Amino acid sequence: MTMDDIPIPIPEKPERFMDKLRECIRSRQLAYRTEKTYCHWIAAFIRFHNMRRPESMGPAEVDQFLSNLAVSRHASVNTQKTALNALVFLYKRFLGQDLGELQFLPSSSQRTLPTVFSHEEAKRVIHHLNGVHALCAKLMYGSGLRVMETVRLRVQDLDFSNGYLLVRETKGLKWRRTLLPEVLERELALQVDTALALHARDLAEGFGKVYLPNALEKKYPNANQEPAWQYVFPASHLSRDPRSGVWRRHRIGEQQIQRAVHRAIRKARIYKKAGCHTFRHSFATNLIMRGTDIRTIQEMLGHADVSTTQIYTHVVGVEKRGIVSPVDDI
Repeated sequence: MTMDDIPIPIPEKPERFMDKLRECIRSRQLAYRTEKTYCHWIAAFIRFHNMRRPESMGPAEVDQFLSNLAVSRHASVNTQKTALNALVFLYKRFLGQDLGELQFLPSSSQRTLPTVFSHEEAKRVIHHLNGVHALCAKLMYGSGLRVMETVRLRVQDLDFSNGYLLVRETKGLKWRRTLLPEVLERELALQVDTALALHARDLAEGFGKVYLPNALEKKYPNANQEPAWQYVFPASHLSRDPRSGVWRRHRIGEQQIQRAVHRAIRKARIYKKAGCHTFRHSFATNLIMRGTDIRTIQEMLGHADVSTTQIYTHVVGVEKRGIVSPVDDI
């Protein structure tokens, strides 16, 4: 079980630099994972410049830091871009300073093509999983979910009548809909029954208040006890929330699923650099091979830019996209 998706508390009137920065990030409704990422890179930037205050620095120091990531640390394009986004937020949104035209050395470590499972490989990996671990893997492969999105599912996110999943609090705090595979409906319904039975027991014992995001607990005081808000994959034990002191049943941790999937990959004798995210990649490539429109795949994956989705067309060879040469009709 993990609680690393619960925002750390900050004072009502923050005085420390990082507390003020977190307050600014939260006022813009950015995802908590984005907050942690931005704070990590901003702290790294400050340490790199020997703990100088960001107000006393500017474009030259930002260029130095980003260039160092590329030259000395051999950071990938995506890593350098993430650090840049964090520093642009720091100066433009938090400090109100325009960085202008930056002149840092771009990373030369290009983005590689994603690793994917064939359908048979995905089946072999899932075959070596059991119970909740197997169901989570099936959701990642059948719905294109990230592992974090899978373990964060709430009961109300499953729409059996209309055949879709609602994915909340994804990157950039965007919500999206994706497929709810028909073959998983019975398993998911049983999992929901199990989760709600645990919740009923917790309520009877004086507990049963699940964590609610974005101050919803203050706005809807009783919502944290309602079945709709309970996690589909609850933790096996109650635990004390270190931030609020409340004893509650959180969700299972994504690390638990990741470890189980890595073991299953080894047992399946698949020698690829693969993990939970490989199921999501495989979902996309499988849809491309079936002729699904790229915009539809983009929507289900929650990509802001279609160019991110189009990388999967490079993974799937032309011979697997249902493309027929005109000479075949002669």
